[in-house]
Amino acid sequence: MTMWTSPRGPAVLVIEPMGNAGRFLVEAADRLGVRLYAATHEEVHDGYPDWLRTALAGVCATDLTDTARALEDMAAFCRQHAVAGIAACFELFTPLAALLARRVGLPGNDPRLAHAARNKILMGEAFAAAGIPAPRWAVAHDVAEAHRVARKGPDGLGWPLVVKPAEQGGSWGVSVVEGPDGLADAVEAAQRFTHAQPHGLALDPRVLLQEYVAGEEYSCDTVVAGGVAYPMPVVRKDTTKGRYRVETGHTCPSGLSARLVAQVRHTAARAALAVGVRDGIAHTEVKIPPGSRTPHVIETGARLPGDSLCEVVEAATGVSEAVAYLQAVLGLVPDTVPSRADAAAIRFLLPESGGVLRRVDIPGLPGTHSEVSLRPGDAVPEPSDSTCRVGHVVARAGTADRARALADRVVARSRVEVG
Repeated sequence: MTMWTSPRGPAVLVIEPMGNAGRFLVEAADRLGVRLYAATHEEVHDGYPDWLRTALAGVCATDLTDTARALEDMAAFCRQHAVAGIAACFELFTPLAALLARRVGLPGNDPRLAHAARNKILMGEAFAAAGIPAPRWAVAHDVAEAHRVARKGPDGLGWPLVVKPAEQGGSWGVSVVEGPDGLADAVEAAQRFTHAQPHGLALDPRVLLQEYVAGEEYSCDTVVAGGVAYPMPVVRKDTTKGRYRVETGHTCPSGLSARLVAQVRHTAARAALAVGVRDGIAHTEVKIPPGSRTPHVIETGARLPGDSLCEVVEAATGVSEAVAYLQAVLGLVPDTVPSRADAAAIRFLLPESGGVLRRVDIPGLPGTHSEVSLRPGDAVPEPSDSTCRVGHVVARAGTADRARALADRVVARSRVEVG
């Protein structure tokens, strides 16, 4: 692992470190001796938790929704503080990070392709151009157009299908629709997000209709440095069933055969490169249809993974994806060689319905630890996306099956009361 001993090591400017992988970046910077700076809105910075405030060497206050102004402000900040790397935590700001890196002459992603990692319509076009296996898809501006492109037949997507916003994350606004009767509600749900908060970034109002791919779902992250891809482990993903497919957990390793693992890693790396990742990281989600050996890429994002996957991967392999990401944006060869072969699993506590949290109890078992994300008295959203999570448990064991079983045992013994 490359490290610096100077208390004033190299500086990295993180465009909005308040993403759900922010704490892993902070930990990685501490290990590497990297100074972290943040670019954010002044009012957003006012709401930062203490652990993030104290970890930052300084803040560039700007308007991240105004590209020209933000680039000018951040470029001047980079020169003033001798910034050596540009990173992003929020997926929607990854194109801005690519533009800034190009402007100040630092390692970064291809700004000509970077919007394809933010906008799922451009992403579909990039995958098609690169010949990457992916579901068929179509664009709709409204419900009437959605019905036209969704109809059965040689020119339609058929049923079921997935309806999602062109730009959004965290499973927000994503629905699996079984037939025409549910399409109008799904399109309305996808279009209710007009701006991304807390920054007020305007979003593409169009809706993506995607062919539903049956089969198990997996993810694979890819660190890219100097245009060279370094695939990370494949992780199994579990979700709820029905209209909303909310993640219930992840397990590393995936349990796939060595041949399929290699295929998933290769496909994920191709997807990362197709959306312009050149010095950074990409989180790619794939599904493998029953009876098939071909991973189909559902989507990819040029960012660290959410869902505490950084912790899961490091617990299983010893590799810190956040460390590797910082090394990549600093122009270094990332440390991606596993130092151990264990297993880890994370399981999320989901409510049966929305309301007000009355009680949450998560028992402690050897080999596990848990975190609570909502407290009694907090509002609990309906279980339609990741915001409804009450907490999670991480389990570590010698095998994937044992790690999954241990995490499931804790969840089964947990109590979540919503009134």
